[in-house]
Amino acid sequence: MPDAAPPGRPARLWSIAGNSQRLDGGAMFGNAPRALWERWIHPDERHRIPLACRALLVVEDSGRRVLFETGIGAFFPPDLRDRYGVVEPRHVLLDSLVAAGVSDADVDVVVLSHLHFDHAGGLLAAWREGAAPRLLFPNARFVVSDDAWARAVAPHQRDRASYIPELPGLLEATGALERVTGDRSATLGPTYRLHRSEGHTPGLLLTEIPSDDGPILYAGDLIPGRPWVHLPITMGYDRYPERLIEEKRALYADLLPRGGRLFFTHDPDVAMARLTRDDRGRYAPGELWPAPAGLPL
Repeated sequence: MPDAAPPGRPARLWSIAGNSQRLDGGAMFGNAPRALWERWIHPDERHRIPLACRALLVVEDSGRRVLFETGIGAFFPPDLRDRYGVVEPRHVLLDSLVAAGVSDADVDVVVLSHLHFDHAGGLLAAWREGAAPRLLFPNARFVVSDDAWARAVAPHQRDRASYIPELPGLLEATGALERVTGDRSATLGPTYRLHRSEGHTPGLLLTEIPSDDGPILYAGDLIPGRPWVHLPITMGYDRYPERLIEEKRALYADLLPRGGRLFFTHDPDVAMARLTRDDRGRYAPGELWPAPAGLPL
């Protein structure tokens, strides 16, 4: 594998659309009643809500290209694609990268918040009958937390179906995998700060990207979209909802004074929002960036 470009300061940011998905609204909003959550996202006739599976591309001043997550991709066969609500049969992420002037072979680093299939499935080539799973991004180095890796290798019965069994072996075989243990990554370099969360899944890795207009946090499944910015709102998929709420509270206390922004992986309409707090102490999305493309950092 050729050496990756050296680390640099983040220079520009792109929102990269992956395959979209439709999932049960009740599962996505945990114990929030439907009368509340359908004000935010309207369900279809199967009670599913539309969701993005969005990645974030950073091009540094050194020319290095860093991709945060890869979405759900198109690795499912047709029957499972319908079961899990994947809308498009083609690999949308690859098309979106090309629209941003990048191919998967151009990406130097892929950062994975965790290895659930709707965040890491885009690492794989699109499904073809009779073909074995094949890893894309041939020149990339891969970053994941040690705890998220351990969970993917030996998942709990509750979330076993959320993982791709072949993926850990394919990643390990590249010889380009970093399993992070602290708040910095040797691959990414010291410019990026890593936050941990346990409420959704063990070792959820949330990367803070520096910017002159306030840091940007790739919020992953801690805060999947605008409705979940509100502290009490969690998902039925979350491992420890009460702990997740406290993790959001602590993170907001850190980000708000610094003008922080949240990048959403699952919001169907908006990629990024400024974190705000009103006079009653309620956190909410403020200034919005629906689909930033080449946004200066």
